[in-house]
Amino acid sequence: MRSVGSAFKYIFLPGLTLFLAYILIPRSYPVRSFETLPDTKYWDLPTGSRIGYSVIEAKGPKKTSPIIYLHGGPGGAIGESTLNMLRPFSDIGYDVIAYDQIGSGSSERLGDIEEYTVDRHRADLEAIISKTGAEKVILLGQSWGSILATFFAVSSPESVEKIIMTGPGPVFPLNEALATLKAPDSLNLKSPSFSNAQGNKEVYTFRDKCIRWFAYRTGKKLASDEEVDDFFTHLNNQLNRSALYDVSKLKESTGGGGYYSHIMTYRSLHNMVDTREKMKDLRVPVLLLRGQYDNQGWGYVQEYLQLLPMVHMEIIPKAGHFIHEEQADLYYERIFTFLKGKKTERIPASL
Repeated sequence: MRSVGSAFKYIFLPGLTLFLAYILIPRSYPVRSFETLPDTKYWDLPTGSRIGYSVIEAKGPKKTSPIIYLHGGPGGAIGESTLNMLRPFSDIGYDVIAYDQIGSGSSERLGDIEEYTVDRHRADLEAIISKTGAEKVILLGQSWGSILATFFAVSSPESVEKIIMTGPGPVFPLNEALATLKAPDSLNLKSPSFSNAQGNKEVYTFRDKCIRWFAYRTGKKLASDEEVDDFFTHLNNQLNRSALYDVSKLKESTGGGGYYSHIMTYRSLHNMVDTREKMKDLRVPVLLLRGQYDNQGWGYVQEYLQLLPMVHMEIIPKAGHFIHEEQADLYYERIFTFLKGKKTERIPASL
């Protein structure tokens, strides 16, 4: 018995200590620190969210419906490059509002991470639209932002004039059978040279997986917001490789992403109310832009085309998930034409 006790004392306990230390000791990452934009303003919403936002004011005669930009993620953030991307919309008469969704960027981090839900983001957007005083708004959603735009529009169609989706994520709850659906050969769609799965495999350690597992199972934080947000920047520096046709155009992530907002909102997506039947009745014009090399499965995009009665899709050649980064001229030309109420001409993806 003494030998067993000695083995436990000298082998098992030190091993357990090292294992727990590996999981629990905070880590740091060699990433850029997020800097709040100098013109950031704040809303304290009736939902309880404190939201950081920027406004790009219209030039010349102002359109009645402002554009609200919904960033990707979940858990993305607004940086100077995002504002630069949005400035041309102000040049044609639109006020543009770009805000950091709750739990990311300059917005507040929540103590209770189970409050990061699709419903919370929808309620925040509703409150923000009320703040603008506009009768209707135009929603410009990137990736996850397109999911949020659709979810909001089916619940409050009277508040939405138009929707622009760029690289939309899937309709949720997810129909996994669509993941392997092949696109028509005529579209000439291609896969990016790097995948999200590769990026996750390269970055996630056992500790990172434990943090995510603990959050999912208990709704609690195993690590600080500061640490996991830096981890998220580190992760995005890899994942963004899958979002481009030309990886040489990859830029270092400027940070600001909210990791707990990311994983907990994503968890809630799988439990959200199915809005597919309501999508069939949505009488709001929708422009869907997809890059020829987008990393999102074709089946998920096709579902939008089948469900939304007023959707028009454009395939942008030689572009990935971040269309503006690689095909800025086509990005603006297609969106400006849609905003003017004109029918766009399809561009062959083989160009």
